[in-house]
Amino acid sequence: MVGKKLARQDSNQGLKAAVISLKSVSSDWVSNALQNYFDSVESVNLKKLEVYFNAKGGDILYEGQPLTSFDCVYIRGSYKHVQLLASTSSLLKDCYQPLSPESFVLAHDKVLTHMVLQQHSVPMPKTYIVASVKSARKILKKLHYPIIAKFPKGTQGKGVLVADTYASASSIIDALEQVKQPFLLQEFIDNDGVDYRLIVAGDKVIAAMERLAAPGELRSNIHAGGVGKAFEPSHDMERIAVKACKAIKADLCAVDLLKTPLGPVVIEVNISPGLQGITMATGIDVADRIAKFLHKKTIEFKNSVKNREFKKVLQDLDKANSSHELIANIVLRGNRILLPEAVTKYLSFSENEEVVIKLLQDEIVIKRL
Repeated sequence: MVGKKLARQDSNQGLKAAVISLKSVSSDWVSNALQNYFDSVESVNLKKLEVYFNAKGGDILYEGQPLTSFDCVYIRGSYKHVQLLASTSSLLKDCYQPLSPESFVLAHDKVLTHMVLQQHSVPMPKTYIVASVKSARKILKKLHYPIIAKFPKGTQGKGVLVADTYASASSIIDALEQVKQPFLLQEFIDNDGVDYRLIVAGDKVIAAMERLAAPGELRSNIHAGGVGKAFEPSHDMERIAVKACKAIKADLCAVDLLKTPLGPVVIEVNISPGLQGITMATGIDVADRIAKFLHKKTIEFKNSVKNREFKKVLQDLDKANSSHELIANIVLRGNRILLPEAVTKYLSFSENEEVVIKLLQDEIVIKRL
């Protein structure tokens, strides 16, 4: 994961990125990969952050000092730190984040995840959200076995239980009651211990693997002993994975799917996926692809901010004057001068539109014909 930094335009020099995480191997891989695209990268330990709020706003402290400002911040962490993850994200301003504050809340709670997937018409196994043993037992009598029972929290396949009969399901329900919060009952899809993990970045799948559960194990997660291998997802699987990612208001996440006779279904989303398994299985430098995506989106974010600021200036000028001035650097493409994007958008020129170009000693005047 060592390479040369990309050559950048002057307007994007000095880009600073940070990875806020629990310092896992995957997080370190992303931090290292970001150094090939950003001028400076900081690895921030999530456990050393302090977040405080008051009537006027809030602030983030790192080791007792205000957190440095960045152009891009990628926050990773487990469900155990969801409040800190979401509150940190909500206070970060003027930087690109691939995960919104809502992403942490939605993705780290399986109940909320399935609710939002349903709202966005993302295909998933038939799922029941249950809050009491009494209502759960009524549902158990209607289901075909085996079934899946899930705790609201948990990753890497933890908190997922399989019941082969009504009796075993009833025992699991008794245990789940101790959690004192809603839990999930889900139809079991016989997939021979195989599922599929797709890493989504924006509108694309940047890596995908097929996972096979270890002998005697129904969970195919790599951390549960599953074995991964490279996989070429279908267009339908990619479309559903991207849709699931957008549903939880994320630009970057892992989506786990199963194949069914009626098409792919989403069983889980993960906004802090491990990268070792899928990197080894596919031979793809997934961390580098993530870093490249973050760099691209950061530049787009900064340019959109500049355009908004310029439009605001023009709006203010409109109130007093019908002419506008903008100080900008000349950009050449061969022997041609390119106008700043904000000027083009403001004037609403269309391709091949006829104009009159008036050349003066120190001026160029462009008018519609």
